[in-house]
Amino acid sequence: MSENRPSSSVLMVTGVTACGKTSRAVTLARALGGEIVSADSRQIYRGMDIGTGKDLDEYGDVPAHMLDIVPAGYRYNLYEYLRDARACIDDIESRGRLPIVCGGTGLYVESLARGTRLPEVPENPVLRASLADKSLVELTAILAGMKRLHNTTDVDTAKRAIRAIEIETYYADHPELAAAVKGGDDGRRYAIICLDIDRDTRRSRISARLRSRLGQGMLDEARRLMAGGVDADTMIYYGLEYKFMALHLTGELTYDEMVSGLETAIHQFAKRQATWFRGMERRGFVLHHLPYDIPDDELIAEAKSLIL
Repeated sequence: MSENRPSSSVLMVTGVTACGKTSRAVTLARALGGEIVSADSRQIYRGMDIGTGKDLDEYGDVPAHMLDIVPAGYRYNLYEYLRDARACIDDIESRGRLPIVCGGTGLYVESLARGTRLPEVPENPVLRASLADKSLVELTAILAGMKRLHNTTDVDTAKRAIRAIEIETYYADHPELAAAVKGGDDGRRYAIICLDIDRDTRRSRISARLRSRLGQGMLDEARRLMAGGVDADTMIYYGLEYKFMALHLTGELTYDEMVSGLETAIHQFAKRQATWFRGMERRGFVLHHLPYDIPDDELIAEAKSLIL
């Protein structure tokens, strides 16, 4: 165990897409004796490397967890993430190392920090059958009547909306689970660093990164996934890059339409991420905002002050 550091300290590095979270988390891991636990909802999938910006070379000798843990085509969920990420954190702490959660999936970051405990919700075939013929608009309205929709993740597709309704119905039928689902103290201190990047720089980096990934063979990656059995609906379910590439590969978008639409969608996604993090602060979380380009020595000093 590192001297003066309680085993309950977990450092989190988050922020909008293209702010450089991974490289900064790696810097902190090397300086503080840490290991990284990804909080990215798509980097868990094997074979989805370029499109998710996995950039495995960035980690170097720093151990990284929650990457490449399930095959592409699988539909991983929040329950599974919390179960698996907490197992990684337990293991890292048991070896006297510092867990550093790194990623921009706000739901994952917030749920970990809140101490949310989700039950494994079984399928409800009767409910699914009753919802099967409803449109996405109708399903969205049903879900909105059951909970506040903080974002559009649950209603990207009819399948996701039906699953979200299924989960909310299960919770309503099991009120004893309400406290556990809401969250509680899990005995850990979560120090959350949020990397801030100005709008113009963010937009420039997003655009440059998209073109770089296309040049690296991102579209070929999508072709391999679909040839390997990942259907178009599942690609669309994964969103952003994979959604637009699937629409192009199935003939619904031209190449230029794909690139233009995807670039716009990523910019919009970054805005939604920023909105989520502001919402976390309204919901009582303390986010320590630091410039995305803060010098390494200052970043390390700030992180030390949060976990010691």
